[in-house]
Amino acid sequence: MNQRGILTVISGFSGAGKGTLIRELLSRYPQRYALSVSATTRSPRPGEENGREYFFVTKEEFEKRIRDGGLIEYAQYVENYYGTPKDYVDEQLEAGKDVILEIEVQGALKVKEKFPDTLLLFVTPPGAAELENRLRGRGTESEEVILNRLRQASREASFMDRYDYILVNDKLEVCAEELHALISSQRLRMSANAAFITQMKKELERYCM
Repeated sequence: MNQRGILTVISGFSGAGKGTLIRELLSRYPQRYALSVSATTRSPRPGEENGREYFFVTKEEFEKRIRDGGLIEYAQYVENYYGTPKDYVDEQLEAGKDVILEIEVQGALKVKEKFPDTLLLFVTPPGAAELENRLRGRGTESEEVILNRLRQASREASFMDRYDYILVNDKLEVCAEELHALISSQRLRMSANAAFITQMKKELERYCM
């Protein structure tokens, strides 16, 4: 049975380790998952590459994509645009891949609104103090940016209960397996097996003749 893939949105506070968690999942199950690379107008961080972490585009390029309807969702976060290209996601889902979107809260809720079967997962460190430690441990951002990210985290926390599941990213290996188990479970939902259910009903009808 060629089953359509599961669309999963992963959000979380900046510094929660979302990117590291997703990379761990992909390294363990490379044939199972596809990561949708978002487009953004923010500048690359040290070590990031265009087309790998993000598609880094200008504000003008991004706004053209908005006008052309080429994004599943988009939002503005800390003065930059972030959005999900549409064509790649549809192609991977039809091929049976489970597609991971790493996007912030505003975008995640927009995707859920458009596609109700989307799985929403929120990643968080064990506590606020650990979150601050991780942000400072990057060593790449100014004090002002760190404080802005912590204030943003406080605002995002009010949306946590609108997600389907929460993942506490304390031990990476454990969290990656929990993530895989949650996504795998979605393949057993009735809504994900409509074609199989229809076929089963049809095959059983002959016993009622």
